Amino acid sequence: MTAEPVAAHPYDPLTAEEIELAVTVVRKSRPELTSPRFPVIRLDLPAKDSVRGYDPQHPPARSAFLVVYDREDAATYEARVDIHDRKVTSWTHIPGVQPAIMIEEIMALDGIVKNDPDAVAVLARHGVEDLDGLQVDPWSTGTLPIEGVDARRRIIRASAYVRHFNEDNGYARPVGNLVFVIDCNDRSVAAIIDGEPIPLPPENGNYDAGSVGPLRAGLRPLEISQPEGPSFTVSGHVIEWQRWRLHAHIDAVEGLVISDVSYLDGDRRRPIMHRASISEMVVPYGDTSDDFYFRNVFDAGEYNLGKTVGSLSRGCDCLGEIRYLDAVLADESGHPHVISNAICLHEEDYGILWKHWNFRYVEQAEVRRSRRLVVSAIHTIGNYEYGFFWYFYLDGTIQFEAKLTGIVQTRATAPGEVPRFGTLVAPQLDAPNHQHLFNMRLDMEIDGPRNSVVEVDAVGMPAGPDNKYGNAIVARKTPISNEREGRRMCDPLAARTWKIINPNVRNRTGQPVGYKLAPFVGPTLLAAPGSDLARRAEFARAHLWVTRYDPGEFHAAGDYPNQHPGDGIGNWVKQERDLLDTDIVLWHTFGTSHLPRPEDWPVMPCDYVGFSLKPVGFFDRNPALDVPPPAAHGAAHCHSADHPGTGAAT
Repeated sequence: MTAEPVAAHPYDPLTAEEIELAVTVVRKSRPELTSPRFPVIRLDLPAKDSVRGYDPQHPPARSAFLVVYDREDAATYEARVDIHDRKVTSWTHIPGVQPAIMIEEIMALDGIVKNDPDAVAVLARHGVEDLDGLQVDPWSTGTLPIEGVDARRRIIRASAYVRHFNEDNGYARPVGNLVFVIDCNDRSVAAIIDGEPIPLPPENGNYDAGSVGPLRAGLRPLEISQPEGPSFTVSGHVIEWQRWRLHAHIDAVEGLVISDVSYLDGDRRRPIMHRASISEMVVPYGDTSDDFYFRNVFDAGEYNLGKTVGSLSRGCDCLGEIRYLDAVLADESGHPHVISNAICLHEEDYGILWKHWNFRYVEQAEVRRSRRLVVSAIHTIGNYEYGFFWYFYLDGTIQFEAKLTGIVQTRATAPGEVPRFGTLVAPQLDAPNHQHLFNMRLDMEIDGPRNSVVEVDAVGMPAGPDNKYGNAIVARKTPISNEREGRRMCDPLAARTWKIINPNVRNRTGQPVGYKLAPFVGPTLLAAPGSDLARRAEFARAHLWVTRYDPGEFHAAGDYPNQHPGDGIGNWVKQERDLLDTDIVLWHTFGTSHLPRPEDWPVMPCDYVGFSLKPVGFFDRNPALDVPPPAAHGAAHCHSADHPGTGAAT
């Protein structure tokens, strides 16, 4: 293969050449592993100090991190490989864990079921005799017991659906009351959980243009043109736009990662955020039936979220003057492959940035238009799509938005049955209630690594001698000084935000510079305390956690949530580390409780969740004052009115 360019940024992901080298080194150093699998191959992150102020002319040392699974011994290992010296620098057995479910295991499910005589017989009992259209989906099993199955085996629970042709929407015809338990190492059906057969739902659920009937008319072309090209530049994985500079790439576990974010303020390049990524996400279903009670998925840790990224299409997924970044990932054999156009970069107009009309003295308002840089990727995980969008604004604001779409998970119901834990979206087709809960790991760096977090509430003061008319509003500030205080909840009535400050850097009013996390005010985990899920997804039981930075703490539910009773942030905070004026990490949980609608079928319109990071005293005044008027940067001239305030255009 051709040589890949040498990485210039410390966080540049592994190249195809580096992946091949790392795998070769591991295979040679461990010849006793007859058929090693590689669930995870990613960059071994360098020390944070090597990222701050890096010199592109002197690239840092490169190391690969690999999770290696030996099916023969059902053992999991972690390896680190020095890329330059071509040697294994560490090899560690991780006892008692299962690595993430592998894509090769998912793709093998159909064949395992079809080749098992007992599975074929029970499918026939449920009315499924033509196996050509059988679709078998994986479900991680957690630690819920299965009668007759040793919990130490590497197992997946699997559900069946029926397709009438390859492109058919199998989720329209789930096979009810039937679950297969698959041993991934033996490639066998370990158990069958079989209930009373339910007729297959009668309707298809196809949504392509040829299946939905006449298409609406009247949507005329909408085009975005930048004749001089976009306003951003891209060098490798480093993007610069309107004083912003950041690094973007796809990680095999976390998916879209944004790092080394800084803003050029005058002649100072000021760090804001060191690294941000989805640390974990959980999708728990709220149906108690035998074929649903176990369904909850940790999409990052159990399924390797990053490996599900797809290629994006100009004019469909992204609109405008587009630039793309590819992703280089590895399959479980250790072979690299390229996902082309995995990250989309473009600019969007975003309405008014700021405006004021001095109506007493001038005839025309001062107005500036907002625009934003968009960095996005879309991940397909089974039935759902998750679009992850980072927005960078001219006024210093950073925003994250997750767009949820795809196909709702379905369950067959008996004729006339009204589901208790879901919604009928089509005849005899139930979409169970569920949640989508994300946890974003925010390694902030406001003007340097020594930061603190202050909880800020807007509070109306009671009437009294100092508040004679009862109208006083104050900002109540509560420093989060120790990890024992670091588990926090949203309070929309108090407009609660969390301000990340650098107490060592002051603005011109003498206040510490800062950014505030304006959270998404939504649900936390609804599973009962003490349940298997609540123990395993403790991160989702609070809107915010604050911890002191530790290079071994990256995934809120632990590194190996698959078939694990629970680990991660709930254990980390028991250390009760101090959080003032130090290197800290915020973990924000946000998401939605999805009570499906008929309008969500057969494909779901986008739902939106997210949060913002806004400067608070980071700048001395509005940093977008110098944005030129619309006519000055190529936009159409603003139309004046016949008379100010009448709205009559000329």
